[in-house]
Amino acid sequence: MIHRGKLAQIHIAKAQLGLSDDEYRALLGRVAGVSSAKQLTNRNVGAVINEFQRLGWTPKSTNKAGRKAPRPPRSRAAVMGKVEALLADSNRPWAYADGMAQRMFSVDRIDWLDDDQLVRLMQGLVIDAKRRGK
Repeated sequence: MIHRGKLAQIHIAKAQLGLSDDEYRALLGRVAGVSSAKQLTNRNVGAVINEFQRLGWTPKSTNKAGRKAPRPPRSRAAVMGKVEALLADSNRPWAYADGMAQRMFSVDRIDWLDDDQLVRLMQGLVIDAKRRGK
């Protein structure tokens, strides 16, 4: 049996594509050899989701970091804005910056860095951007 999140994703895709119940079950039978999404396994659920995407369904993007952007005090807003711009330019989530903070300073979240550490993290992102040719 598949994870409930994947099951929900399949039903959302069905609704957004406007598939009738017969069309939906035909798709499941053709792609995965089952008649119900509850019968899917972890091996064939990816094929069903790929088929939905081939038919034009695009999953809504979610914040990969699982959290909103930090809200720094005004004194740090400029540097945090630069960090946010560098992350957006490289198409990376806030979790990437949190990981950098953990590796560089042993601090779990970028929100908890002091001013000097935040500037050094931003400089690391600038160096990364230069390496990527941005």
